Amino acid sequence: MTTNTPNKPFSMIREFHLADWFTLANAACGTGALFSIMTHIELHDVRHVYYACGLVLAALIFDVLDGRIARWRQKTSILGQELDSLADVISFGVAPAIIGYGCGMQGLYDRLVLVFFVACGVSRLARYNVTAETLSQGTGKVKYFEGTPIPTSILLIFILALAAWSGAIHQDLWFGVITLAGFKLHPLVLMFAISGSLMISRFHIPKL
Repeated sequence: MTTNTPNKPFSMIREFHLADWFTLANAACGTGALFSIMTHIELHDVRHVYYACGLVLAALIFDVLDGRIARWRQKTSILGQELDSLADVISFGVAPAIIGYGCGMQGLYDRLVLVFFVACGVSRLARYNVTAETLSQGTGKVKYFEGTPIPTSILLIFILALAAWSGAIHQDLWFGVITLAGFKLHPLVLMFAISGSLMISRFHIPKL
């Protein structure tokens, strides 16, 4: 039995635009950040916290560049939009949450807050994807975001990097620890709750 479908193992890669490669670099940096913070958990070497935070910053740079390149070359696609969302979930959702965990936010309540943060980030990106066309009002350019964009979690990364640099991680986390019903909560983790809540809010944030 024969088929008329050509064998093109690299056909999907041929569909990538230049901006899409920068998006993949964003995802690669986010994944590298996860590896770095897991190495820190294993070895307790603070340098790996710095590496993880630095890789998230690199992911942000690639995230900014992919959008600029897409506009410069005037080449956008649904594939590129989906790639961008998936990369952002890794780099600015999962990675910050795991870095927070690796820095000592490991109590039961901490984990619930970190899961909430990631869920908010995923929901924020999904809402943007389904409303972007409406928000652009047919112009193809979104003038504002509803809720803070997920890359704003870079602010959490800066705080965690500063905490690591000052030695305020693990048992020395800023604001200490609270025990409620036998389970631990580090008050610093509440910054993740605030960040996540702002992502799913209806605040209009102008797009620069």
